[in-house]
Amino acid sequence: MIKWLAAVLGYMYFRFPGAILGFIIGSLLDNYIRSSGGIFNSMAGGKKQSVSPGDFELNLLSLSSIVIKADGQVSQQELDYVRSYFIQAYGKERANATFRTFNEVVKNRQVSAANVARYLAARTKYPTRLQIIHFLFGIAQADGRVSEAEGNIIKDIAGYLQIGSRDFESIKAMFFKSTDSAYTILEIEKSATDAEVKKAYRKMAKKYHPDKLGHMDEAYRKGAQEKFTKVQEAYEQIQKERGI
Repeated sequence: MIKWLAAVLGYMYFRFPGAILGFIIGSLLDNYIRSSGGIFNSMAGGKKQSVSPGDFELNLLSLSSIVIKADGQVSQQELDYVRSYFIQAYGKERANATFRTFNEVVKNRQVSAANVARYLAARTKYPTRLQIIHFLFGIAQADGRVSEAEGNIIKDIAGYLQIGSRDFESIKAMFFKSTDSAYTILEIEKSATDAEVKKAYRKMAKKYHPDKLGHMDEAYRKGAQEKFTKVQEAYEQIQKERGI
């Protein structure tokens, strides 16, 4: 559209030569806007830029490598967790090919959590980013516990992914059992009324419903189901404690 507008403006001021020059300049602008991911759309609150499946996989693996190396050692249990997850999502052949790249990243390269997460934040929907955080906590817990260093780096990644603090604490509580974890999962205080508990459960069940990731592969939908189940379990625990 810009090339035609530029052609008309060029004709108004410089007649036919101006129309040609305007068309050329407008075409260049059109190409630049498309290649830069739609900057005008972004400024106007348009659709997010998309990310190809291959780019998504490699960036997710990059975040995985950051979490695995966070405590200064590479755990075989954590590597196996990632491999199993990707085989379930993409099949053995494709997962193994991707995992060869992943091994190189884990062993030989320093990856910027900020750059990777911000790239994904600009190109993925919020429910997908929530699942990324759930996946990263799953990796950290694969060796039996989430270390302080792993928890801290996942919190940083959540910030770069533009995850709300209450949503982050909700997912974190699914991996850390405490007397208040059921309330944290539902994003409410322990002093909440029964009515507020029920309202919170409906809200969280809707937020974490597996249908939110219907566009993703099976492994990601399974992760969404796990979050959804944790919300149900938290609500049932509070119901039992309160007799409601």
